[in-house]
Amino acid sequence: MTYAHTRVLAVASGGGHWRQLRRLADILDCYDVHYVTTIDGLPEQDDVKTYSIITETSSTNKTTLLSATLQLINILIKTRAQVVISTGAAPGVIAILVGRIFLCKTLWVDSIANADDLSLSGKIAKRVAHKTLSQWQSVANKHGVDYWGQLL
Repeated sequence: MTYAHTRVLAVASGGGHWRQLRRLADILDCYDVHYVTTIDGLPEQDDVKTYSIITETSSTNKTTLLSATLQLINILIKTRAQVVISTGAAPGVIAILVGRIFLCKTLWVDSIANADDLSLSGKIAKRVAHKTLSQWQSVANKHGVDYWGQLL
């Protein structure tokens, strides 16, 4: 299998999570990437051609959690992704969970904004993702996750 044939689902909420995910674009360019975010129009601003928009959600809203989960299941089925990467937040955790169910390799990159502790989503992802990264060496050491550098 060549890199170009590896299907990657790259998921992030809008705002800073999306910005950090897009910082990985140069690395992801050699793969068949399908981006997922929560803000309509955001992918077009970055000239992203292959994407889906899903419902924004949080851990406190059961209705939107269910909606986002069903949307991500549908996207995973359609894209047949082999790898799921996320920089957060709640939609990314859902994507990691669903990706594991679909036997995808999974990678969580916790937000650079979390300089003292893993985010709530990062703590969940740490238990589920194949690999969890912090963008802070001290946080990585504290939580037993990896540090590969900072995106911003």
